[in-house]
Amino acid sequence: MNLQSEIEYFSDLQPVDQARLLAVFLHELTVEARTTYGALADQVHDAARLRFVNEIVCRLARFIEQLLGEDQTRPGDDVIMRMLLSPRADQAAERIVMNAYRRAMHGFDRYDATVTMDK
Repeated sequence: MNLQSEIEYFSDLQPVDQARLLAVFLHELTVEARTTYGALADQVHDAARLRFVNEIVCRLARFIEQLLGEDQTRPGDDVIMRMLLSPRADQAAERIVMNAYRRAMHGFDRYDATVTMDK
């Protein structure tokens, strides 16, 4: 995966489509996070990675809100994509993110870009 091309692709999307792509990614990320659960409902066998996923979810949820609210102080597209897709020392955490991102991109490509009409 080429990080710069992913940044360019994301930057070329309209804000509503960026938000939609990130929402799909968040869904896929939480599916990946299920691998951190223990056998019983109150068990977690990989707390560090579950915490990692929770932090990404928190940051991206805020970014989506900023996108939809047209907040000009939000982080740049490149900052968000680097946060997600840059190589990580923790290979298991990187695998969680990459698996979720690939599935999100696959699912996102099945839809046409969102069209909005100004009133």
